[in-house]
Amino acid sequence: MQHKPLSGIRVLEIGGYISMPYGGAVLSALGADVVKVEKTGDGDDFRRHLDDKSPFFVQYNAGKRSLSVDLKKPEGVEIVKALIPHYDVALENMRPGKMAALGLGPDVCAELNPNLVYGSITGFGDGGPLRDRPAYDTIGQSFGGIYSILGDAGRAQLSGTILVDLITGLTTAMGVLAALVGRANLGGGQRLETSLMEAVSTLTVDAMTQSFETGQDPSRESRHPQAQNFCLHTASGEDIAVHLSSSQKFWQHLCDAMGKPELKQDPRFSLFAERQRNYFELVPIVEAVFKEKTADEWAQILTEHDVPFAPVLTMSGYAKHPQVDWLELFEPGPDGISLLRPPWRFGGVRPDRGGSAPRIGENSREVLAEVYDDARIEELIASGVVVAS
Repeated sequence: MQHKPLSGIRVLEIGGYISMPYGGAVLSALGADVVKVEKTGDGDDFRRHLDDKSPFFVQYNAGKRSLSVDLKKPEGVEIVKALIPHYDVALENMRPGKMAALGLGPDVCAELNPNLVYGSITGFGDGGPLRDRPAYDTIGQSFGGIYSILGDAGRAQLSGTILVDLITGLTTAMGVLAALVGRANLGGGQRLETSLMEAVSTLTVDAMTQSFETGQDPSRESRHPQAQNFCLHTASGEDIAVHLSSSQKFWQHLCDAMGKPELKQDPRFSLFAERQRNYFELVPIVEAVFKEKTADEWAQILTEHDVPFAPVLTMSGYAKHPQVDWLELFEPGPDGISLLRPPWRFGGVRPDRGGSAPRIGENSREVLAEVYDDARIEELIASGVVVAS
């Protein structure tokens, strides 16, 4: 069974930063040949003047090839036009209209390759009042409601990591896969569009549904009564998370684990509806009990009583956890950087990332050799249209 299901698929990736490169990284790990078309000079801005030594650039671009081209010059645009017929997918995350202004819009590329999947990632879509605004992850989290959901009511706060760029990358990869299946089934190319503002909705659908149900805007604590979840400090200083959901079984198991069987008959907590209404009365009771034992003791007790729980891990704790090790989610990368593999197995095998990140223009000559002879390639390099390292 093929654990690299996209082997043979070719992708041109035009753009930078995170959202689209992460989508391209997923496609690359699944077997696609992804050529990163990046500007001359310092290349993708996420290289941060470190070329292939930037940890963030490596994480989002390992396994790709680099073609460094100056798209501000007509010869650079002609290079991309020459390559388009040889690729299955073209992805770009420039501002709306920028690719069309360069002469590389979806209509032009479709004429060059009628079977092309042409994907665009923008901040807000190709229309509407926010069309031309710049957008980064913070903008997507703010507009998409993440900061209000993760903050206390009336007090929004920044989150501790990027969320919208990454979900936009995954959304893009999913869209490409769907478009490729459609092409195989029905024939012809496809125009694919998504944006940060659309992709974030896949993270907030539960909170949005909660808003529809209650008529109120959710905040950090508003889902806890419904989820029946707790984050609990233990005697050893470590934290444990518990999630009961609406299951009566798990509530009863927790009562037994805590040595509080009387809570099962307490009219405030006996049924889910009562526990939901009186959740904030229940929290201090559970918190007080959990402070009496260490995290290791609780792990054993909760396991024995079949209560859904987890240690609250840091990023380093997650990466070193034996379950993550068994899942083979990470592989060694350059300079000690661990590369995150795709979250799927095919035929029992998890795809690897396919090598290190390319230097700026590392593959320019080999990519151009598909469409130009050696003399023309050297001409383009000498004129500065192309950078080859």
